[in-house]
Amino acid sequence: MNLFRKHWKIISCGVFIGILATLFQKFGNPANMGICVACFERDIAGALGFHRIPIVQYLRPEIPAFVLGSFFASLVFKEFKPRGGSLPLVRFFLGFFAMLGALVFLGCPWRAFLRLAGGDGNAIAAIVGLIVGVYIGVKFLKSGYTLGRNYSAYKFTGFLMPLMMLGIFLLLIVKPAIPNGAPFFSLKGPGSQHAPIILSFVGAFIIGIFAQRTRFCTMGAIRDIILLKDFHLASGVIGLLIFAFLSNLLLGQFNPGFAGQPVAHTNQLWNFLGMVLSGLAYALAGGCPGRQLFLSGEGDIDAGVFVIGMITGAGFAHNFAIAASPAGIARFSALAVIIGLLFCIATGFSMRKRLA
Repeated sequence: MNLFRKHWKIISCGVFIGILATLFQKFGNPANMGICVACFERDIAGALGFHRIPIVQYLRPEIPAFVLGSFFASLVFKEFKPRGGSLPLVRFFLGFFAMLGALVFLGCPWRAFLRLAGGDGNAIAAIVGLIVGVYIGVKFLKSGYTLGRNYSAYKFTGFLMPLMMLGIFLLLIVKPAIPNGAPFFSLKGPGSQHAPIILSFVGAFIIGIFAQRTRFCTMGAIRDIILLKDFHLASGVIGLLIFAFLSNLLLGQFNPGFAGQPVAHTNQLWNFLGMVLSGLAYALAGGCPGRQLFLSGEGDIDAGVFVIGMITGAGFAHNFAIAASPAGIARFSALAVIIGLLFCIATGFSMRKRLA
């Protein structure tokens, strides 16, 4: 009870995300993919024509809603602060490689925990990989790694990501008829499976508000435990995992095992290494994919660049045989993860200030 009284806001945020993700799944989102930032950005990339894999193309309303919810909360609570200039090109490539790692595993950190809550044992290797990747990132932080500070920016620049996300949402609503042109929508496969638009948008908008106020972040939870022995953010992630598990039990969505799990493969080495890459990229960039969306909503231009890097990476991963599938990893998955790890390690070593 003392723990809950101290951390009730972040715990409530995690509980809300965990329950809502299982409800999204119940009402139409893919199994064990009630919410997945990486997968949903991948679907948006496909809908916009950045890749042409027909089964993963849909303008997921959850992604715009996360940003717009955070934007709304930051305005109401006077925390909207346009800022940027902290090595945006490096952040773009961190987002790019974070997405490659996520699509080799087939999920972001949120989905890793939600997959585990749904009984998918393959998520265990990924969560261990995430912890290892963040641990390496913390070692760089302790040795002086920094991308430098950001600076106040023109107010208009802070509106760019919310406006872009609003445009994506309006494309979903309007669905303009452009002969042989975007947006594209899957007729089968995960991209064709989605909860009602209004449910997805309103629920994710509320998550955006919650997360902006509580600073919910899966990567930050692991980082703070390793670096500070602080379990505040972790209490929210634990709340997500426990209540997603309980909700799956109540809804009949808990199916334990390894083989035959939805949108998953059983190559544990690359489940692990894919998330090592993602976890390291998130640690070097300062936030998991969800946190980057929420930061972009409150005016952080650098976080917006990371998000755009992830969406670009999603298109690249599917165009160049990197993204895995339920059949296993793709032709160039392993090479992409190795190159991504080399990039992140080079970034960590080369961007360190001397500590006094």
